[in-house]
Parts: sequence; C-alpha cells; structure tokens
Amino acid sequence: MAEIITMPRLSDTMTEGVVAQWLKKVGDKVEEGDILAEIETDKATMEFESFNEGTLLYIGLKEGESAPVDSLLAIIGQEGEDIDALIKEFNSSKGTKKEEITHREEATKQEVKPEIKEESKEKVIASPQKTKETSIAVKQKPVREANERIFISPLAKKLAKERNINIKFVQGTGENGRIVKNDIENYVPLTAGYQQTTSFSPKGQESFEDIANSQMRKVIARRLAESKFKAPHYYLNIEVDMDNAMSFRKQFNLLPETKISFNDMVVKATALALKKHPQVNSQWFEDKMRLNHHVHVGVAVAVPDGLVVPVVQFANEKNLQQINAEIKDLAKRARNKKLTPQEMEGSTFTISNLGMFGITDFTSIINQPNSAILSVGAIVEKPVVKDKQIVVGNRMKLTLACDHRTVDGATGAMFLQTLKEYIENPVLLIA
Repeated sequence: MAEIITMPRLSDTMTEGVVAQWLKKVGDKVEEGDILAEIETDKATMEFESFNEGTLLYIGLKEGESAPVDSLLAIIGQEGEDIDALIKEFNSSKGTKKEEITHREEATKQEVKPEIKEESKEKVIASPQKTKETSIAVKQKPVREANERIFISPLAKKLAKERNINIKFVQGTGENGRIVKNDIENYVPLTAGYQQTTSFSPKGQESFEDIANSQMRKVIARRLAESKFKAPHYYLNIEVDMDNAMSFRKQFNLLPETKISFNDMVVKATALALKKHPQVNSQWFEDKMRLNHHVHVGVAVAVPDGLVVPVVQFANEKNLQQINAEIKDLAKRARNKKLTPQEMEGSTFTISNLGMFGITDFTSIINQPNSAILSVGAIVEKPVVKDKQIVVGNRMKLTLACDHRTVDGATGAMFLQTLKEYIENPVLLIA
C-alpha cells in the first residue's frame, strides 16, 4: 500500500523546508535507509533518508521549492499503484487550513503592494532624463560702449579703485544709471562665465534584483528580532593588553604540528572565566533561570546565507590544540552546510569575532536563551603608557552584551576582569 512521505521537522526551530536536491526520481526503487533528498532547513542542508521501501511514485515538490513541515513531499508504494485518490484525500484534509492561509496572503498582497510578475527577478526602470547646470567660461562684455560717459559717485569711484574693479562692467542702479556705493560692494565679476543649462542624459539605468530569503535568513531575522526587543540588553567593554598573548602564541606555534589562533585563546580563556562566574553562563526562561555548571561555547561562523553558531562542548576541559582542531572542523562543515542540528544546539555562551576583518569594537545581539555574548575586536598597535613611559603596545577591545534579567552590571564587570587576567597571562591557559 502506498505511503505518504511528508516534509520532516529536522530541527526544533524548523517550520518549513526547501528541497535542495532530489537523489531519487519517480520510478526509482527505494530501499529503507536510502537517501531520498537533501532538505535545506533553517540551520543546515541535511540528508533525508527513507523509512519505507518500494517505488517512488510521486514527488510533491520540485528542487528549490519550499513547503511547511508536514506538507506532501513524496509517495512511495508498489509500481503501477493508483495514488490519485490518496493525493486527493491528503489535499482535502489540508485544504481548509491552506485555503484560509492563501486568502489571508492574497488579501495582504492586494492591500500592501501591486502584483509583481515572478518570471524575472531583475527589474530595470528607465531613468528619466535630468538636466544639470554647467558652468561655461565666456568672455565678459562691458555694459557700456567704449566712448560712453560713466556716471559714478565719488565714494563708489574710490571703492572701485581700491578693489581694482573696472567700472565699465558695473551696472549702475542710481538715477540715470549712476553707479553708487552699493553697486560696487555688490559687484561680482563673471570670472567663471555665465550659467548655461545643458541637457544631461545618463548612460546607465536604475536597476535592482529581488533575492528570495532562504530558510536560514528568515529564522535568523526572527530570532534576532525576538532577542533584541525582548531581552533588555546592556553593554560592557574592556581593553586587553595583548603583548604577552602575542609572544605566547608565537612560541606555542613553534612546537611541531601545533598551530593555534588568538580566537582559540579567547575561547579557552572565556570558558575558564565562565566557570568562575556561573551567573554569566546562565539562561533565561519565562518561569525560571538556569545556572549551567557545564560550559558549551558557541562560536559564530559567517556563511553565505547568514550566520550559524556551532558549539564547542565542555570548552573549559579541552586544551588549546583540541579547541583549534574542533573549531576548524566545525567552521568548514558550517560553510558547506554539513553541520547537524545537534552540533548547533546547547550553547551556554556565545563568542563573535570580527577582528580578522579589522573591526576594532562592536556589539552583538544575545543568542537566546543565553544570558550574554562576547564581541571580539582586532588587535591594534597603539601608543600606551607603561611604567610612566609612552611605548608601542598591542591592545584588543572586548564588548560583553548582557541580558539584565540574569546578569547585573557588577557581575558582568567582574567576569570581564577575570577574562582579562586569563588573556594577559596566557600561561594560565595551559596550567
């Protein structure tokens, strides 16, 4: 008997999915455990395996199309089996709800904006011709003939001589065209010529391109908006002396087959500091506050569709080499959309680092339900005061965004002081 396969819920936040690629086509034999398709969720692109066996009789979504969870994805059954009644029955059971949603969407479209054709994503609007005033140098002509008598007041004549103004070019406003004091004071020579308008025709055209929001981008937008407007954010920042850290990293990387980054050192230092300040390692829920005794550090990774946060579990227990290898692996698979939902869940604290892009300091939005997120800036060479002497030093700014419902200002400040101590004395990271 034919079985209906619906759009699966592959993560706890998934509401709809996109068929990235079908690995089976209609008519193919399907065994239990075979990969039917790759489904793009709000977090990653995941393989969807079949729990049925038989022949793939029907595909409900084309590649690139999206549908809500539990929508008709495919039908597997015996070859030649009639499935029309099954499809009709499924659609009718979902029809009422779908029809209501469709009516609401159509009404919104009609009220908000005119119909836009979907055949072409790129829209080109012809730009109207515009005129622009341009200055053209033209020889100035006198306002009087060469032998014409010029009437001018003594004061105006004196001012003209002092300002080196040729009175032949001055238009008098006094009686019978007499040049007076105001004419000299307001006289502006046409050294740049007179103004003449010429027609300007742009060669280019106004254009734009509509790009459909991916599932990941939609969820990022929703969750960040919820966090920013729901959690009362406040920000603390501190500047860290990186001279010792730079020397430590240089020596550490001289060891064979060893290479660590400053970000690895920040992750390790943060994890150790969180163990001393569990309030910053807490989470807020509507009915309770959870103090986590384990430290799972989420590390923000930029991907083409937005941002994902793979998690380094028990980061305080891992050494620098282990943290380096794990972050490299997670970041690589994140960019290839090969992370599992489990690898992006369960963080107790998050770190976002934009130092590699030359950003010196910035603020981040808390990754709820976590209580805080750390923003890491670039290491900057600058003049600093040491032992009452101005010398060249290396500094890095850290900004901690806190949820005031769980982390008070003094608590966040003490956490940053502890973090600063670990980073400025990196031998503590391997003690």
